[in-house]
Amino acid sequence: MMYRILRFIVCLSLVVAISYSARTPEYNFYSFIKSQDNKPAKNIIFMIGDGMGLTQITAGMYSSKKPLNIERFQIVGLQKTHSKDDLVTDSAASAVAMARGIKADNGTFGSSLRSRAPKSILEEFDEKDLATGMVVTSSLTHATPAAFFTYQMFRSMNEEIALDYLNVGIDLLIGGGKKYFDRRTTDNLDLVNKFTNKGYKVKSFLDGTLKSQRPKQNESFIYFTADSEPLPKTHGRDYLPIACQFAADFLQKKSDRGFFLMIEGSQIDWGGHGNVSDMVIEEVLDFDHAIGHMLDFAISDGSTLLLVTGDHETGGYSIIKENEGKLVTHFATRTHTATMIPVFAYGPGAELFQGIYDNTEIYYKLKQASGIDINGFSGQGN
Repeated sequence: MMYRILRFIVCLSLVVAISYSARTPEYNFYSFIKSQDNKPAKNIIFMIGDGMGLTQITAGMYSSKKPLNIERFQIVGLQKTHSKDDLVTDSAASAVAMARGIKADNGTFGSSLRSRAPKSILEEFDEKDLATGMVVTSSLTHATPAAFFTYQMFRSMNEEIALDYLNVGIDLLIGGGKKYFDRRTTDNLDLVNKFTNKGYKVKSFLDGTLKSQRPKQNESFIYFTADSEPLPKTHGRDYLPIACQFAADFLQKKSDRGFFLMIEGSQIDWGGHGNVSDMVIEEVLDFDHAIGHMLDFAISDGSTLLLVTGDHETGGYSIIKENEGKLVTHFATRTHTATMIPVFAYGPGAELFQGIYDNTEIYYKLKQASGIDINGFSGQGN
């Protein structure tokens, strides 16, 4: 009898071990979980909420009269955000990690006088003649968008960063910072004229709303939403959800081989730096509205990977209690923190983003999902 009991325990242990190992993928830095159907994503929409940690999302959720669109995701992971030189990252170093797969010092983009950062995933898509674009609620020269194309040393070099846009064949840009292109202080260049001469249609808030713009399919398009930094949502900015839908539709028509679109909800971070809870919540809700448009697009399209995450948390934000239907919140700092950041994924390759990983892994996982790897492009369209 004792023998039979022992044999049963051993067999049960083996079954549990086998079951566990089957559910736990073998992991190393260069090998990723394969997509279940091995179908690469034709399009990638990468949405970054600057300064958006778990509490920022939670505050938006509890302040909304209906469920957030971000709650529709079934696949969720966590990313570690430290930079090369600090446990607490800034936006430039974090964006470089996700865009290029390397660690950089805070305030930099991974290039120096002695070395040059590797190409970003946006540049790799562009080199394969896929459509590319960016939509932001900051200036177009701000740290996060800049990390996807510039080789300048420091994030403060706005006019030099603006000039670098001429070196990448990006098809669509929507954001602020017009003055860094046409009223420069470091030189007499008019970059708006240079882009027009390259075949771009360049418009701004002075030419009417984004909705009124009708760029042709064979044109690349730049739309400046502000002369400097765009207004906060609480002060009337309303273009982000519209711009996201505009961008996805535009890029899909631009290339039948696929596209890469980076979208940043830039000012969640600014609310955190200012310790203004209402601003944080309004920016999160606006970003979530845009997420809803992009999730609907990805579901309808069927070949689009949608990835939503933050670059870091800002403010040490916490929810203390509720008082008469309003959240009582607290900020521990006016800077960033080192907490892990949630990652939400939908579409082909989404399962790659489960688990806990470094922010540099996002670059490699995006390449894996799209079929771009070290041996060249092998995704749809080839």
